[in-house]
Amino acid sequence: MHSCQQLLENLSAGAFDSRLAQLYALDGRPESTDRARERACHVVQSFLDQFQPTGEVPAALFSGPGRTELGGNHTDHQHGRVLCGSVDLDMLACAAPNQSDVIRIQSEGYPALEISLHDLSVREEEKNTSAALVRGVAAKIQELGYTLSGFDAYAVSTVLSGSGLSSSAAYEVLIGNILNHFCCNGALDAIEIAKIGQYAENVYFGKPSGLMDQMGSSVGGAVAIDFADPAAPVVDKIEYDFSGSGYALCIVDTCSSHGDLTDDYADITREMGAVAAHFGKTVLRDVSVTDFRAAIPALRQACGDRAVLRAMHFYDDDRTAALEAAALKNGDFDFFLSLVNQSGLSSSLHLQNTWSVHDPKQQAIPLTLAEAQRLLDTGAVRVHGGGFAGTIQAWVPNEDLEDFKAGMEALLGAGTCHVLHIRPEGGCVVIS
Repeated sequence: MHSCQQLLENLSAGAFDSRLAQLYALDGRPESTDRARERACHVVQSFLDQFQPTGEVPAALFSGPGRTELGGNHTDHQHGRVLCGSVDLDMLACAAPNQSDVIRIQSEGYPALEISLHDLSVREEEKNTSAALVRGVAAKIQELGYTLSGFDAYAVSTVLSGSGLSSSAAYEVLIGNILNHFCCNGALDAIEIAKIGQYAENVYFGKPSGLMDQMGSSVGGAVAIDFADPAAPVVDKIEYDFSGSGYALCIVDTCSSHGDLTDDYADITREMGAVAAHFGKTVLRDVSVTDFRAAIPALRQACGDRAVLRAMHFYDDDRTAALEAAALKNGDFDFFLSLVNQSGLSSSLHLQNTWSVHDPKQQAIPLTLAEAQRLLDTGAVRVHGGGFAGTIQAWVPNEDLEDFKAGMEALLGAGTCHVLHIRPEGGCVVIS
């Protein structure tokens, strides 16, 4: 490993440009590599300024990427199938051992945090905080039998807030990779790091999330996941060169608020669960689609029409997610796009998670979807993530990208249309 000063000097000289381009210049533009180099240098210099290490302390750069949902909208909590992918927006950190039993992290723009490795028990006062995620990741790695030691880290983030790109998973994967490198000799694989992140989020942070977010961030590339057995999900990394597809991936921020939407999200799980309970099951994955369709008249009476429609969405989108994965494996991007459109239509008509019945005047997602469809002759659009507010996802032909971006930002404001890339590598040691 390099000392902090050596790392900075080599970065500045362009010695690691090819490595940075693998993660941050997926558009092939030299200026993207330049920006990545400048950002990496900023992180290392900020680490030096913040922690002022002495001597030849070995340092490394680590990345935890955001993730995007490519297929399977609200299917994971019913033990269904999903398709997700890591993106080229990430949390980047310079970190070094500090020969203590304390983890010290300075995230740019936020208060510094310190976690003592002498006490890794759950703390109620830390719920919903970054400290909880760090403590939870460390606790699980210690539980797995590894001896922990402290480190210092300075981190920056380009993962968009409220975009459905899962900044919490990116953070968990970042911390998991740092501890794996310094304390585990790299023994933990990407799937294990994802499970460690989920544990931290569920037990320490207090959010009962599934594993899709962490898996998409940790494994990298396009990742198909089957949650039939949530304790042992089947993970299939799909090798596909999205940069050669002729389409750009856009995440469009509708500038609508996620506030007061807890009941909307909960209603989806509750109503799908009610349909499953009609058959004596907990989740819809355990109910055959044949039995479900035969029981629709009775289900309408017992659960209501919306619950039936949402169950229809589960069966349709569960199948669609698997077909999307197969299309990418077969190199059939046109079929993939048609499936993305099918998924988006099902979310709008059946799942009904594009606007909240509690505030019918706010329909930013349907409006944005309608405008996106008007702007595109080919491509695909769908709601992105949990829905009701937030973002949409669009696959835009490269030749139409500038017009599409201009049209979206004319509707929603400057800086609301973000062009992303599916990066082939997930959470990682960038440079050591």
